[in-house]
Amino acid sequence: MSVEKVLSWKSLLEKREVWKREGKSVVWTNGCFDLIHVGHVRSLQAARRFGDVLVVGLNSDSSVRKLKGPERPVVPESERAEILAALECVNAVYIFSDDTPERPLAELRPDIHCKGEDYKPPHGKPIPEAALVAAYGGKIEFIPFEIATSTTGLIKSIKGS
Repeated sequence: MSVEKVLSWKSLLEKREVWKREGKSVVWTNGCFDLIHVGHVRSLQAARRFGDVLVVGLNSDSSVRKLKGPERPVVPESERAEILAALECVNAVYIFSDDTPERPLAELRPDIHCKGEDYKPPHGKPIPEAALVAAYGGKIEFIPFEIATSTTGLIKSIKGS
């Protein structure tokens, strides 16, 4: 059942049209989601509260390696996607290979794009896709960032370092 939520780009765009006709607001968030932990779950639940449908953009294995280093991801993209799809708050998962979500955002045009509070102005990290989201009329919302829980921290703990 949950694997059916892992969509190709074509299927996701078709679903987006259906959701639009139904008047549903679409929320997008994205990330690596390697070694999914409670911080991820809480962030996804928070993102879902901003709209009717939550689409999760999942960085592909090659993208994670570029962003996090050669030893990552720990969990392959197909398994990360299946785990995300099993969550009740997630309506669809799309695996993308870009370093940023700009290309999928440009075509999908979600109503809300969610980022962690570590990106929140005025002191947050830069949001490369902010101008794009504003240009099509979307809105950026910020979700709580749980600094105490991280995949990097879990890996260090497992390795005993």
